[in-house]
Amino acid sequence: MADKQSLKFLEELTNSFGPAGFEREPTRMVRDYVKKYSDSISTDQLGSLLFSKKGRSDRPTILIPGHVDEVGFIVSSVNKLGYLTFNPLGGWFDQVLLGQRVKIRTAKGLISGIIAAKPPHLLPQEERSKVVTKDKMFIDIGASNEEEAKAMGVRIGNPVMPDSLFSTMTKRVFRDGKRKGSDTIAIGKAFDDRIGTFVAAEVVRRLKERRISHPNTVVGAATTQEEVGLRGARTTAFVVKPDVCLTVEVDIAGDVPGIEANEAPSKMGLGPSITTFDSSMIPNQELLEFVVSTAERAKIPHQLSQIARGGTDAGIIHISSAGCPSLVIGVPTRHIHAHAGMLSLTDAENAIRLIVEVVKELDKKKAESFTAI
Repeated sequence: MADKQSLKFLEELTNSFGPAGFEREPTRMVRDYVKKYSDSISTDQLGSLLFSKKGRSDRPTILIPGHVDEVGFIVSSVNKLGYLTFNPLGGWFDQVLLGQRVKIRTAKGLISGIIAAKPPHLLPQEERSKVVTKDKMFIDIGASNEEEAKAMGVRIGNPVMPDSLFSTMTKRVFRDGKRKGSDTIAIGKAFDDRIGTFVAAEVVRRLKERRISHPNTVVGAATTQEEVGLRGARTTAFVVKPDVCLTVEVDIAGDVPGIEANEAPSKMGLGPSITTFDSSMIPNQELLEFVVSTAERAKIPHQLSQIARGGTDAGIIHISSAGCPSLVIGVPTRHIHAHAGMLSLTDAENAIRLIVEVVKELDKKKAESFTAI
């Protein structure tokens, strides 16, 4: 489970302001957290942060990326009544937006708003049952006209994030009607994919603090602009030129009413997932088997998963340069791309444990075997 230091870091990281293209605040938090555990820190020209921990050898280079951006919005206009229209930064389901609070970053600081639309009381009966789409919504910041809104500092191009603070709760765990200990559940925004950035940072921290010997060089990364096209992954791969990539992401937790096991097989609280397929990448099979066998040998709970629609940073990294054996390790998360998601901190801890065990064993000979013919 997370200690007080790491839990505080996760809380501050997920609460921070960082929609795609506006990630500087969380990126600086990661930099400040990992600098005492890293041998070197650098950035690419798109703002992704790279932090390395050298082991007994320079190669293989193991890249562990987690994207630091979150889904959000960008102001597209300020109308004469002082309301804001917006475009999405990343994928949003229309039905989760109405009535939600947001924060808008302006030159004068953060201001609060509410996503709203024409009241249902004023809609014709036939329209009340229809889904209100984003283009019919607006952000109410309490202004009564365009001049008031502009006096608050609002303009076209301002970024917007969900207003949703991090919290935790502890629950008793039951399996097959029997008590199986307890778990801490985290609730908040931006788990997609600040939890991945968090895991990468904690892996480097653990290697340093516990003086764990490893026959490679680890490069953790907080990549940018994943939600708008895996953009930071492309530049990160160009800079790092990794031999192996272990991308850390959320996985869609399928233990939600209405979801079949074939749609989303992983469940919150049963361990990190190992993705066997998604729409952006078929993982390197030798690397997949190595990670699965490592988890089994170390007795780390894990789940095999697939995502028929959707991709990750690994989708770009695995085809960078001449190619890079890649795999996605996920933290099952409920309600992603919404104002508040939910995940198990035990799953996050087991993701850290699994990656550390892999890093301890992954030498040059093993890395070369992943692509041997």
